[in-house]
Amino acid sequence: QVQLVESGGGMVQPGESLRLSCVVSGSGFSTYDMGWYRQAPGKQRDLIARVTSDGRSYLVDSVKERFTISRDNANNTVYLQMSNLKSEDTAIYYCNTIPPRLPWGQGTQVVVSS
Repeated sequence: QVQLVESGGGMVQPGESLRLSCVVSGSGFSTYDMGWYRQAPGKQRDLIARVTSDGRSYLVDSVKERFTISRDNANNTVYLQMSNLKSEDTAIYYCNTIPPRLPWGQGTQVVVSS
């Protein structure tokens, strides 16, 4: 059974950086388009970044100047490098396919606060 395990979150101050990782167990990772989603308190879960199976990346406007998504197919891992974090980036971050087809993991919490 495929599992998603996110890590790398934490509590940081505005302007700081974090790198999130998501390891996908099972086979087939290299064929998936993968995405990072986030869910802020009281809001729906939204897709903010995606990387295609061949490595092309797309990010929403609110993060595209600050975040980078990448993947390592040899290690079944997708990354989200986050820089210049803002309070509005506070959320639980999840990875999944595009569209989401795998069971959701527990996510990793990011809190940006001074």
